[in-house]
Amino acid sequence: MNIPNLLTVLRVLLIPIFILLFYMPFSWSYWAASAVFAFAALTDWLDGYLARRWEQSTPFGAFLDPVADKLMVVTALVLLVAEHANLWLTLPATIIIGREIVVSALREWMAELGARAHVAVSNLGKWKTAAQMVALVILLGNPPLFGFWVLMGYVLLIVAAALTLWSMVQYLLAAWPHLSVTAEKK
Repeated sequence: MNIPNLLTVLRVLLIPIFILLFYMPFSWSYWAASAVFAFAALTDWLDGYLARRWEQSTPFGAFLDPVADKLMVVTALVLLVAEHANLWLTLPATIIIGREIVVSALREWMAELGARAHVAVSNLGKWKTAAQMVALVILLGNPPLFGFWVLMGYVLLIVAAALTLWSMVQYLLAAWPHLSVTAEKK
């Protein structure tokens, strides 16, 4: 166990704290939940940076890091959909969660074919993640009352959903030659 892996485990352990803070009946609870989420997002960047810088990448970290990311994001999206209960948040949330399922399955399938490198994380995926994380920090920190910050959060989440679809199409196109060959063999 190294520091990058400990940061990844910490991100998973922060999920129940984040949920508890979100539902606490205090005026500061949204901001506290948002701060925990923002801290977790920063540890995501930091664990990757440290693992590369210190050459401490491990199979455990390679497995748990994307799982921890998806757990945090999906938890935040589910909490926000329940709290906001509107199309402007539910539709992008569904797109983002659906894409994560499709791309995770695609990566697993490509790994079985020995072609996982064809569906590696792209720069577009990094932009999508940045827009998504900023949107979630904003939305988690504000009650579901329509105002400037909530509108900005919705806009960023819609941008993230659009980038999500675009990156999913890129992944599918990159994987298509491998998938179509496999389908023809069956």
